[in-house]
Amino acid sequence: MTGLDLTGRAAIVTGASRGIGLATAEALAAAGADVVLTSRTQESADAAAAQIGGTAVGVGAHAVDEDAARRCVELTLERFGRIDILVNNAGTNPAFGPVIDQDHARFAKIFDVNLWAPVLWTSLVTKAWMGEHGGAVVNTSSIGGFTMEPNIGLYNASKAALIHLTKQLALELSPKIRVNAVAPGVVRTKLAEALWREHEQAVAGATALDRIGEPADIAAAVAFLVSDAASWVTGETMVIDGGQKLGHAGMFRPGSVFGG
Repeated sequence: MTGLDLTGRAAIVTGASRGIGLATAEALAAAGADVVLTSRTQESADAAAAQIGGTAVGVGAHAVDEDAARRCVELTLERFGRIDILVNNAGTNPAFGPVIDQDHARFAKIFDVNLWAPVLWTSLVTKAWMGEHGGAVVNTSSIGGFTMEPNIGLYNASKAALIHLTKQLALELSPKIRVNAVAPGVVRTKLAEALWREHEQAVAGATALDRIGEPADIAAAVAFLVSDAASWVTGETMVIDGGQKLGHAGMFRPGSVFGG
């Protein structure tokens, strides 16, 4: 079976200063890849790259800043001579509450970062390298893209759109570029803090595998999807949620009114 060796490949990971992005950059570097990490500020990007060490490079580039994105792609080619992997991980959610209570500014920010940025970065790396040489793209979606939840409806809508976009790009960029997505459940990140910080035990108890996710859980899936082990996988969204999407696991536990 083909392994997860990424030696000789170069990767860009957006939104990589912490959480899933940083863990993903670490996993790709551990598999042998040269990694470029982006963050809103150069300082946070440099700090993240320093945590990884080796050939890792930090670049200050807000995900929706086209000029900064273009400079990052150019720097990656200058430094490593290639771009084999793109992980569109940057995400945001400034809107909390019913959809009809949100204003256009929040709507625009969510869809700019969560949907437009993956289009922008994928376009740039395709035209600069992958279109001719091939490569793999992974988008960070969410299990919220498959369901409805109170208060985060706009965020979930953007992630549902990203799942659709993943399929569209997989066809448009085939056969040279594979495009997939990961859909994390509740993971121990700052972005998802409101979903677990005050009630982690309850969230874990409702999850089939009895814990919330860690960034490394998602990073491992991304590393698989960009590797040759997934060479016949494209247009897919891999759910990594410990079984959260299955339903409330507490009902199946011994001693519950349902589980006996």
